[in-house]
Amino acid sequence: MANYKPVAVPAHPRLGEKVTQDTLYWRGYKTPVQIKEFGAINKIDFSPVSPYNYAVTASSRIHIYGRYSQEPIKTFSRFKDAAYCATYRDDGKLLLAGSEEGSIRLFDISGRAPLRQFDGHTKAVHVVGFLSDKYRIFSGGDDYSSNLWDIPSAAEIVSYNEHLDYVRCGCASKLNADVFVTGSYDHTVKVFDARIKKSVMTIEHGQPVESVLLFPSGGLLVSAGGRYVKVWDVLKGGQLLVSLKNHHKTVTCLCLNSSGQRLLSGSLDRHVKIYSTTSYKVVHSFNYATSILSLALS
Repeated sequence: MANYKPVAVPAHPRLGEKVTQDTLYWRGYKTPVQIKEFGAINKIDFSPVSPYNYAVTASSRIHIYGRYSQEPIKTFSRFKDAAYCATYRDDGKLLLAGSEEGSIRLFDISGRAPLRQFDGHTKAVHVVGFLSDKYRIFSGGDDYSSNLWDIPSAAEIVSYNEHLDYVRCGCASKLNADVFVTGSYDHTVKVFDARIKKSVMTIEHGQPVESVLLFPSGGLLVSAGGRYVKVWDVLKGGQLLVSLKNHHKTVTCLCLNSSGQRLLSGSLDRHVKIYSTTSYKVVHSFNYATSILSLALS
């Protein structure tokens, strides 16, 4: 039998692959821990205070997980149908959630039964959030309305009926306690001021809007819908600064890191893209086994 010598194949770096500080930082994240939920997850939200537990909204339950726990440390399940968008207040003491039946519930993290229930929407409420004064909340529903509520009295303060389709995303300004933003499947993003009975700005995204966020400075707004992530200058009347098209399918969620220097987007194409907020170039990308529906950073 003839003898042979194995060929030593020299290893060369792949062309075009640059190792940057971002690459090293994001590669430093350990292999993700997988936790099985009962249904599609529509929202993940971290508590802003230590020990930084996180709330996962899926099916008709909200599960609270600890940093190292793979089993829920608490469950809120007082929903007849699907629960949506469980969101912490800035002090981490209260949790707010919408529902398929159209009511909004406010929970104390240390209890189980709802503290308040807000009724007024006629269809499912997919988006809820706290204004920065901590005593008012906003909501958006499939009845096309965006509402503002008073927590102590559980009363509706004002209802805006300007969207022409489902309202599926929203966020509140950290700087101005009267300002909040909603995005709709009617392709628009609307900025509301609680002191005024109509929207103060309308931005045309051009696709059904799946996610919106405001930068901590309040000057820039990011919208996601279709394959596009768009950044708008609010101080210049909603002028488009940059349009990013780095995903192959619908972009479903956005989030900023704590310093505001990195923007993350998740998509049905199973990718999470990380952008620098100075150049808006992709500095890293994660690939997952299934579509991304929600995204959160502690």
